[in-house]
Amino acid sequence: MSPAQIPNIITVGRIVLVVPSAWLLWHGAYRDAFVVMAIASASDALDGWLARQYGWVSRFGAFMDPVADKLLVGALLVVFTMQGHIPLWVAVVVLGRDVVILGGAGAYRLLFGEIEFAPTFVSKANTAMQIVMLLLLLLALCEVEFISPLSAALVDPYCFWILAVLGLSSGLDYVVTWGLRAWRNVNPAS
Repeated sequence: MSPAQIPNIITVGRIVLVVPSAWLLWHGAYRDAFVVMAIASASDALDGWLARQYGWVSRFGAFMDPVADKLLVGALLVVFTMQGHIPLWVAVVVLGRDVVILGGAGAYRLLFGEIEFAPTFVSKANTAMQIVMLLLLLLALCEVEFISPLSAALVDPYCFWILAVLGLSSGLDYVVTWGLRAWRNVNPAS
């Protein structure tokens, strides 16, 4: 194994953590779920740092890193919503954004070919806020004195509304950016 594969292995490990995270959360093992989610979040930062620091960037990593994030966030978001901890409208905004982006990327790929995997700043902020909100919500559910009430107060309403704004703005940013690229492909003289 080449050291350059380490970020990819970490990304695959994060995907593997999706099932135990969701399972723990579903069964109300919030402290254990928090630990697994914290590990997954740290691995996201680590694989990105390693790839940039040492030039271990790969097409696989560029594609799978956001997929790993979306799988983890999506699974926990669905479970939290089913348990009544996250309002349905928040889940619809977060997951709807991803469905629109995925559909648009698929259509662009079919019509025009290769896609560059380059998340925008607002998209990175959106993903980071999703992870922060999930960790804060897990902390609130762990029932730790002083920390849990503060976490709960931050999640509802602040994190919910910030996620809505970031989700809608980053989704719109992708639609406009890739819509313009598609337009230029169809009308090169424009």
